[in-house]
Amino acid sequence: MWGTEAAAGAARQPRGCGRAAMVLLMLLAGPVAAQPTAPAPPPAPPSAPNLVALPQPLARPSVDLEALARGYASRAEAQAADPGLHAGPELIVFVSLSMPRPSLERVLDQAAQAGARVVLRGFVQGSLRQTVTQLQALIGPRRIAVQIDPPAFDRFGITQVPSVVLVRDGTRPPPCAAGHCAPPGEHLRVAGDVSLDYALAHMQRTAPGFQAETARFLARLQR
Repeated sequence: MWGTEAAAGAARQPRGCGRAAMVLLMLLAGPVAAQPTAPAPPPAPPSAPNLVALPQPLARPSVDLEALARGYASRAEAQAADPGLHAGPELIVFVSLSMPRPSLERVLDQAAQAGARVVLRGFVQGSLRQTVTQLQALIGPRRIAVQIDPPAFDRFGITQVPSVVLVRDGTRPPPCAAGHCAPPGEHLRVAGDVSLDYALAHMQRTAPGFQAETARFLARLQR
């Protein structure tokens, strides 16, 4: 602190130097008439802190949760109304935020590279805010589509995560309230904690009729 440094500087002077200099000045000048002592000025009132000059915390853009919720609803309505939105092929990865973090990181990395859609069944503890917070921390700078779509789990009979579903080009999954209702010959499914390229290679070996679809996504993963 500045006060401490000044005191330290004064302490470094030789002892008695200040007193000897004062006596010498008095001898040279002769007797000096006493001077009236001026009253000390009143202490200045403490100034108010300049809050504008203080460092301000970095503002983080808030997430419009209501808009996000409306976006989920509008997308679902648009998909139900427009068959063209279901043109494929489409690669869908079903996950849960309760999965181990390394598995989720690998899924998101490969899904972003392959252009796959990542689907969750629901919100974390029923909270949209908690879900968005966890997704933001997990996704980071990746450019990837993540949706909350409970009917999709029923449509494709998903009982285990992660699961990978490949939908044939031009397929429009029908709406269904519950149960496995997607056309069985129009999609493939692989369940288990495996990489996307492994799942697609397995589909390619076991379903020759999906060669074009699997090759399309495998080529993206191999770039």
